[in-house]
Amino acid sequence: MSSRMQSGARADVYTRITAEIIAAIELGAGEWRAPWFHNGTSVARPTNVASGKRYRGVNTVALWVAATASHYSDGLWGTYRQWRHAGAQVRKGERATTVVLWKQVAPSEPADDDDGDNGGHRRMFARAFSVFNVAQVDGYERPPTNVLPESERLAHAEAFIANLGIKTVFGGSEAYYLPSSDTVFMPDFASFRDAASFYAVWLHEDGHASGAKHRLDRDLSDRFGSAAYAAEECCVEILSGLVLADLGIAHYPRPDHAAYIASWIEVLKDDPRAIFTAAGKAQQAADWMHAQQPRIC
Repeated sequence: MSSRMQSGARADVYTRITAEIIAAIELGAGEWRAPWFHNGTSVARPTNVASGKRYRGVNTVALWVAATASHYSDGLWGTYRQWRHAGAQVRKGERATTVVLWKQVAPSEPADDDDGDNGGHRRMFARAFSVFNVAQVDGYERPPTNVLPESERLAHAEAFIANLGIKTVFGGSEAYYLPSSDTVFMPDFASFRDAASFYAVWLHEDGHASGAKHRLDRDLSDRFGSAAYAAEECCVEILSGLVLADLGIAHYPRPDHAAYIASWIEVLKDDPRAIFTAAGKAQQAADWMHAQQPRIC
């Protein structure tokens, strides 16, 4: 395949996945919902049936979109071949969901094949794959999984956030991160409708703090209303969804999401790669948060 055809195929992947995400946001706009809001169950943690590994970055977002649209209740996914190897059969007529596998480009390949890099050290390209949910197959029985009681999940969330080492000051009526003092400001617990909302907002603001220069060094200088600000908000909302899914806690829309929805859609429509970038940065921040947790020997 020529480099021009490869570039066109990759652009189609970006456009296709972004279009599905935009459609999901617009469909739920009346309730100010986006694909990264979830109920904290297994469907929020998309996992591959063959490897047992969790999907990451934009693939998680794409599978959240598909699960929401089709009302799936389980987060187990696989390709047609993977399901067949698992002894199951994808039902005839079932519609696949597109995910992306990133592969490293050989140094000898032309520069215009780049899909992204890591400070010039890696050059990657995207290859699309079609996957199906466990609800779309016959002949597969999901092994039972243990679910921790809510009290244990919330205690885990409290410890998880404490381990981040980000200063938090409680009181007042607003939640925000102040870069100049590297401090998160949060209303008291009683100000929130439930514990899930409290931890979601706290993780959202800690998500902004993860971008500080001495952490992940994202640009936090843009003000409300700019495309860069909307992209940062989108990033930390996906981050909240990722981490809350890891903790088994639901992620509900915040009261102020109405102010962000239109700007998110505008950014995504202007640049089909924007959601890939936001999801990639969200995954990087989630990885950083997990790296702050004590290792269990």
